[in-house]
Amino acid sequence: MDILYLLIPLSVVLVFFILGGLWWAIDRGQFEDIEAEGERVLRDS
Repeated sequence: MDILYLLIPLSVVLVFFILGGLWWAIDRGQFEDIEAEGERVLRDS
């Protein structure tokens, strides 16, 4: 039972890191044009 006092705060911190990384990726425009990179790879070869 004592392990829950450690695991619950760690899981909350992990969720905040994941949400922060997702927000950072969206803010930097990582998901703006997802088809362009696939087309670029095909055109370069």
